[in-house]
Amino acid sequence: MSFLLQSLMAGNKISSFIFISSVLLHTQSAKNTDSTAVMPQTVTALKGSCVQIPCTFSIPDFEGKCNNAISIYGVWLKNKSQFAHTDSFIAFNGSANIISGFSDIQITGNLKERNCTTVFYNIMMNHSDNYYFRLEMEPDVFKATFNPNIGDSKTVNIAVRDSPQLPELKPSEPKYVMEETTLSLSCSAEAPCPKEPPTISWSNIPKSAHITTQLQEKPDKTQFVISNMTLKASYMDHRRNISCTATYPRNTPVETSVMLLVSYSPKETHIIITPSSGTNVTLTCKSKASPSNDLKYIWYKRGQDTPIACVKTINLSKTHNQTGSYFCVAQNTFGNQSSKEVQLTEEGQKELSYLVIYGCAGGLLTFALLSAVFFYCMRRKASRQAHVTDSEQAEDKNIDMKAVYDNNAIVISNNCEKKETDDLHYGEIDFSKLPMDNKTREYSNNGPDTEYAELQVTERKRKINRV
Repeated sequence: MSFLLQSLMAGNKISSFIFISSVLLHTQSAKNTDSTAVMPQTVTALKGSCVQIPCTFSIPDFEGKCNNAISIYGVWLKNKSQFAHTDSFIAFNGSANIISGFSDIQITGNLKERNCTTVFYNIMMNHSDNYYFRLEMEPDVFKATFNPNIGDSKTVNIAVRDSPQLPELKPSEPKYVMEETTLSLSCSAEAPCPKEPPTISWSNIPKSAHITTQLQEKPDKTQFVISNMTLKASYMDHRRNISCTATYPRNTPVETSVMLLVSYSPKETHIIITPSSGTNVTLTCKSKASPSNDLKYIWYKRGQDTPIACVKTINLSKTHNQTGSYFCVAQNTFGNQSSKEVQLTEEGQKELSYLVIYGCAGGLLTFALLSAVFFYCMRRKASRQAHVTDSEQAEDKNIDMKAVYDNNAIVISNNCEKKETDDLHYGEIDFSKLPMDNKTREYSNNGPDTEYAELQVTERKRKINRV
């Protein structure tokens, strides 16, 4: 009987232990299930810089617990989530203001507002690990570590790097855009330490580019710097490499590039003639276009409506049949463009034309010089003739007077001696040299007239007295 009673009592104790244990396990499980913390799964930190861990938490009846608590503290554990585990490393304990292994750790969030955001300063390479957040509300109101292995609780892994990550450039791959359309590029760089964010700069950008830069927040509350650039695509930007550079304090700048691909109709179409001289020449049509694999060339000769060729290069001879004006048309999917005309002249005609031009120019110059000399000489000659004419007129006047006197003497001699002769003589007298009145001069200007007169000449005896 007593044995049976003892057995029943022992069974009740075991049942009570099992019941109490099951209740405790259920309570612990519920607590861990209802209490959650939200933080990024991984944050990348730069050696020597700081890193900010965004953190928020939620526990049941938090407001009631805050009213019953005298103080509330945050704790960060490294490597292990168990607070009392021998391998657990307490990096920060707000209740005792303990910092281990770091130069400084600060919980910048307000715990009473469920914000557990924390900044770790002067990160070193050995700080790379998993970190767990623990909340303590004294006296014994609430104490729990947000275990990542139970429920929706999250923890964070800090990954420390020697150099920054490359900035992310979008679009990351070359993509064709049509000319004159607006294109947007974005470059972003992680900002693990918001107090020292990176600066973003662009290089080899078009003149039409417009850039804006700002600090933004991701859904997991980590921050980054993003720079947006808008530009109007031009054919001159085709295959342009645009670079985005992120510069962090105390670190080497890192750069990412992308190539612009612009689709456009033919541009800068022109003709190249090789060689520049000679009878046989090659005409090549040059043009820029994108895409260029479907670029076509069409040749025309001035005066002909139909094309003469549909190739990039044509060979011509400077003969009579092939001389003239030529131009080409470049064409692709998006349009076409004509070149300026080039003139092909027959080689002999070209040289002859140069000779004619040079000869005409030389002849005009020679004529001008000779005209100037002739005009100068004529003026000098006219001046001399005027002087000589005056002298000759005076001399001729004396001669004419002497002739009249001699004629009179002859007549007187004839009258006095009255000696007839059978000889008949003809003499020529230029009356233009005798003094005339105006009327006579006007008549004489029509030409000198020769007058003939019959003279009877008698011999005249003269006595010469010798002294």
